[in-house]
Amino acid sequence: MKYYLVAGEASGDLHGANLIKALKAEDGEAVFRYFGGDKMAAEGGELVKHYADMAFMGFTEVILNLRTIFKNLSTCKQDLLAWKPDVLILIDFPGFNLKIAEFAKAHGIKVCYYISPKVWAWNQKRVLKIKRIVDHMFCILPFEVTFYKSWGMEVDYVGNPLLDEIAQFTPDPAFRGKHELGDEKIIALLPGSRKQEIERLLPVMLSVIENHNDYTFVIAAAPTFSAGYYQQFIGGKKAVLIFNNTYNLLHQAHAAIVASGTATLETALFKIPQVVVYKGGTISIAIARLLVKIKFISLVNLIVDKKIVTELIQEDCNTQNIDEALGLILGGAGRSEMLAGYDELLELMGKPGASAKTARLIKGYLSA
Repeated sequence: MKYYLVAGEASGDLHGANLIKALKAEDGEAVFRYFGGDKMAAEGGELVKHYADMAFMGFTEVILNLRTIFKNLSTCKQDLLAWKPDVLILIDFPGFNLKIAEFAKAHGIKVCYYISPKVWAWNQKRVLKIKRIVDHMFCILPFEVTFYKSWGMEVDYVGNPLLDEIAQFTPDPAFRGKHELGDEKIIALLPGSRKQEIERLLPVMLSVIENHNDYTFVIAAAPTFSAGYYQQFIGGKKAVLIFNNTYNLLHQAHAAIVASGTATLETALFKIPQVVVYKGGTISIAIARLLVKIKFISLVNLIVDKKIVTELIQEDCNTQNIDEALGLILGGAGRSEMLAGYDELLELMGKPGASAKTARLIKGYLSA
């Protein structure tokens, strides 16, 4: 069968790659075409557009890049009609993917959605549109099943694909030596993969270094940027850059400062105490505060439905607050409490196998 996937950011590329691998195991004649990234490309098939040309963060940034977004939408629509897949598989990225879903449905293409849009966070009535344009929804957060059911939509809960990726990870025993990290404890900095995230968050993350000279600070760098790009923020500070090695970094880390997003959940699954940070554009944040109706921004706190990790947002994301929150998790009761919270999270998350389960369900629905 012909599978067309659309992933618009780094996390979607990771989950898309695992899903492609699982679909190949289910369907020996599977062929793939997609919007995605390097991880998906490594699994074979044809990469039409790289996510680096698609990921815009926040309301203001989207408005400023509308011409590019519309061009990407047009490219995707034309390519879908030309290739005529048996199924379109959309991975998160709702601003773009819900438009593509509507187009595909109107042209008789089956639509599967893997990793639900966060409709439970704001504008919940979007579920009514999703019911109309999406044939099958595969959710990765336990509470989403109940949420969709309350709107009269049945969905499949498949577990979380991050568990798959972490289960496949084998630590590199030579990691420290390769990067000349020495024996000091590591504080990992995960500033995100988007340009706007990095430029807003990395400087304030780096600002706490001078208060922790007995630790080595290591930045998980996005492969879409150069070392020179990061160096403008590092300057003369004592920080190490590491590309394409986030899991080995987390495996070795003692604590972390993490941009809100998928990385907060990955960090928790590695059982690394963390401080979650986020800064957006002033207008974007003002609009979000009016629309978003959730208690937390980090997946860790959302899944457990209580505060496990400290979240520092916008004006609260400053040197003093980060430093204080970091100090609480480097040792003592604060660290122990967070690790106990992670145990609760792991219990709720369940076992690996999300990608394989999703692939089986998709193949089954297509064969029915």
